[in-house]
Amino acid sequence: MTALILDGKTLAQQFENEMRIRVDKLKAQGDGRTPILATILVGADPASATYVKMKGNACQRVGLGSRKIELPESTTTEELLAAIHSLNSDPDVHGILLQHPVPEQIDERACFDAIALEKDVDGVTCLGFGRMSMGERAYGSATPKGIMRLLEHHNIELAGKHAVVVGRSAILGKPMAMMLLGANATVTICHSRTADLAEHIRRADIVVGAVGKPEFIKAAWIKDGAVVVDAGYHPGGVGDIELGPLKDRAKAWTPVPGGVGPMTINTLIFQTLEAGEKALA
Repeated sequence: MTALILDGKTLAQQFENEMRIRVDKLKAQGDGRTPILATILVGADPASATYVKMKGNACQRVGLGSRKIELPESTTTEELLAAIHSLNSDPDVHGILLQHPVPEQIDERACFDAIALEKDVDGVTCLGFGRMSMGERAYGSATPKGIMRLLEHHNIELAGKHAVVVGRSAILGKPMAMMLLGANATVTICHSRTADLAEHIRRADIVVGAVGKPEFIKAAWIKDGAVVVDAGYHPGGVGDIELGPLKDRAKAWTPVPGGVGPMTINTLIFQTLEAGEKALA
């Protein structure tokens, strides 16, 4: 079997070229204003700082503006909420990203939910999740939405297929399951209390690894011809799934790195552009 490699890096570059054309058109037809993504970084976590920088670079590549808000480690929930409310009311800002995680003294959920729905381009609010789950208009959580765009581009059939999502986080596992359900897949969500995880995975046509543990999902659990989506990334360049033995058995698989990750950032930028187009039209 010749497996299809779901190359998110190449697809993200293609989408960036298309977005650059849309940004140029938006600038030409309006008053010259550029959609802006505001990123909020609380504290000095090196990994978070790197992610924020990558998102700023992606904005620059397609011609979007970016605004960095950097707050100290000691920031309180009230101070962070004030920063979010200020960005909500700023007409020059079209998307808001609060980098996860925030320091433990902050109520992260309250701060996520303070982001205005029309600027929730990272898809982190409860309101956005609820609307998306009910088939209403909302920006999807960036990683699962990026996965759906990757699958759609490669014409991966979802309707009627059995999808198993391993992980139930608020910004990945749960919205991933709802998006697959919305595409008419039959969905099983597995988690830390699931009995006989391997048996659930063996029945899956589509496996999504979103558990956050390196190579936790074993290749032997996955049947021949399955579509394998690995949303994890860990030191050493491995994901949540033991991919090596699957490369000749799977129908399609996402490389780590270069599969899901580039599509996450690309989706954030894509949804910021959409928000800007609505606001500046």
